[in-house]
Amino acid sequence: MIIAFTGHRASKLGGYLLPNPTYNYVCQQTEKILKEMKPEKCYCGMVQGYDLYAANVCTKLNIPFIAAIPFLGQEKMWPEKSQKTYHSFLLKAESVVIVSEGSYSSYKMQLRNQYMVDNCDLLLACHDGSTGGTANCINYAKSIGRSIFKIDPRQAT
Repeated sequence: MIIAFTGHRASKLGGYLLPNPTYNYVCQQTEKILKEMKPEKCYCGMVQGYDLYAANVCTKLNIPFIAAIPFLGQEKMWPEKSQKTYHSFLLKAESVVIVSEGSYSSYKMQLRNQYMVDNCDLLLACHDGSTGGTANCINYAKSIGRSIFKIDPRQAT
């Protein structure tokens, strides 16, 4: 089984100061699901928030992950600490795939999501029901018949 991750940025997951209760909850749920599903590998979108939380859980559980990057330099506008975290996870990835050439454009995030969904058996989504990129990824997965499992970050206590 191959799992791809999609989810919100840290601003919708309790903020950027870690750990926090939402971060703890979604990481615990992700770990529980990965232990049950026993994937052979995972796809991580490598953006601040749930993507990097999931990469961290994969690393902890020794599950190989593929870093699916929407375009080179996506991290350039992030705080320095976040860039260091991002680069440390790139080094831990089994492989790195650059989905689109060139610089930033919002549609490249969706192309990255489609690439991951096209190459997975199950989409693990950290989603609070709101519209945006995570919802778009879920809708794409539904449109091509992928299995979807959701973690609702609002359930954090």
